[in-house]
Amino acid sequence: MKKIGEYTARGVVTESQTEAGDMQRISLFDGSFKTAYRVKEFYVWGASYGSSTQPDCIGKLSKNDDGVTAAANFMRADDDNQIGWAWFDASDDTGGGFGAPSYLVDPDNLVVEDLFVYIRSRSGTTATMNYMVVMEKYEITDWQGALAMARDRAQGDVS
Repeated sequence: MKKIGEYTARGVVTESQTEAGDMQRISLFDGSFKTAYRVKEFYVWGASYGSSTQPDCIGKLSKNDDGVTAAANFMRADDDNQIGWAWFDASDDTGGGFGAPSYLVDPDNLVVEDLFVYIRSRSGTTATMNYMVVMEKYEITDWQGALAMARDRAQGDVS
């Protein structure tokens, strides 16, 4: 694999979108099996500040639309579709504090097609939350791309 660039995707998601199964889709597939992305960093944090509007939140990155939005099965290391998990502790209800975002990313990830961002908050279904995904772009062989896509489709979910 040869690194050919870097890419950052960012946006917002509301918990009501996640609960409705309307996750944020990051389209990466360019029609070629010769390029792929490796996720390096994944961050989530609240979009509102002040009073109690800055929510604690958790997020996940999935290589497939896994449909797992229930809190009980939201972050699962045994689900091979999930490759990244992030959390943000608002730390302070007064809006004066800003907690440190934290994340885990499976170092053995390779994404040929799309990524799906899901976020849940502690504060309820109206909270708007930010996300940012930092990736490296690689040139790969056709067979590596086809194998990665076949592997993604063969992996079941645990919902």
